[in-house]
Amino acid sequence: MKFISTRGASPAVSVSQAMKAGLAPDGGLYVPERFPKVRPEDVDHTGGLPRFAAQILAPFFEGDPLSDRLDEICEKAFSFPLVLKDVSESVSVLELFHGPTAAFKDFGARFLAECLSFSQKEKQTILVATSGDTGGAVASAFHKRAGFEVVIVFPKNGVSERQRKQLTCWGDNIRAFAVNGDFDSCQRLVKSALSDPELRKELALSSANSINIGRLLPQLTYYAFASVWYLKKHGSSASFIIPTGNAGNAVAAIWAKMMGFPIGKIGMATNANRVIPDYFQTGVWKPAPSVATLANAMDVGNASNMERAFHLGSHGFNLRGEVFSESVSDERIRAVIAEGEKKYGEIWCPHTATAVEVFEHRLRRPDASGSSGFVVVSTAHPAKFETIVEPLVGHAVDVPASLQRLLRLPSIFDEISGDYEDFKKRLERIDGCA
Repeated sequence: MKFISTRGASPAVSVSQAMKAGLAPDGGLYVPERFPKVRPEDVDHTGGLPRFAAQILAPFFEGDPLSDRLDEICEKAFSFPLVLKDVSESVSVLELFHGPTAAFKDFGARFLAECLSFSQKEKQTILVATSGDTGGAVASAFHKRAGFEVVIVFPKNGVSERQRKQLTCWGDNIRAFAVNGDFDSCQRLVKSALSDPELRKELALSSANSINIGRLLPQLTYYAFASVWYLKKHGSSASFIIPTGNAGNAVAAIWAKMMGFPIGKIGMATNANRVIPDYFQTGVWKPAPSVATLANAMDVGNASNMERAFHLGSHGFNLRGEVFSESVSDERIRAVIAEGEKKYGEIWCPHTATAVEVFEHRLRRPDASGSSGFVVVSTAHPAKFETIVEPLVGHAVDVPASLQRLLRLPSIFDEISGDYEDFKKRLERIDGCA
């Protein structure tokens, strides 16, 4: 299996090479040259996610040195629960927040860290732009791993206090920078560095954002697993509604569908940042400056992974026919959180609340008879957003033990501007190359 750039001007590479590079030399994102077809009934899901994941990812690693390590990589990366449960007659929840940093990003970050560790031949600098959860997951996955330096850039005023703590509490080989700007400013810094040939070679740069193929491949496994679970339990295919920011999680679901897993429609739930819903309404992709919302991890005005979504047209995938997107206001996010325990017995984080609202909106439509069989994707533990959630539910939210440990650690970070030359100099000083 080879991986090609969405922009078509870079050589095809193996999965290990694609993960190490992060971004293709032509500035595009790596995608599989083809999607292997899988018969879900031929895949054993009774042994849990690690074994299942190794089976369905094997074709992507065919011919790669990591292929013999895939079972071990999946066992180490997916060492925490994947929770699937029905919360009403018409909707189920896929909880992805039971990893060490209480967010879905743990799946991709840990898988990528294991893969890069096995294939590492030189010291490497990992860059990550984050609007909240990605940076904490990457820091946790790479903390104290020999041969890796990790640089996290996050919007100074664009993350919750507990998210900030998770980004800045590590020390050792993890450096954090608070940028005077929004997430898109952070993302531009990372992409500029990865597109700088001299710096990229000098520091052996890669990215742990969802632009890295090593983040999306593991994410497709939990959609595949959940779809098989749902089909066996309910006798029908499920549609998934996914909180969407940089769009990597939703694209991973599409890839699972492309492989033949029983997935119906895919809904991309966004906050007040309407660029993705506007595209599905008009067919025109028009990035815009991001706006701040309660669901801060989704405050993205130019979602990188839409480039991968558009590329699916070359495989004959009807994006606007198979995927839909809706925007949710802060007012509705608050209402959904406030009503969650009474309606479903659940406390939602602001991001999950956007997906719940999109599901409920579809139930309110005149054609609601076709709106059963949904899985809402819950991407983060509500305790990460206690200042928003607790006043709405009227009581304290239990904090997972893994998060409690991190909250007790001191924070270490520097503030920087969004100027690329300044950022470049800081990277060179970190690595001792200046």
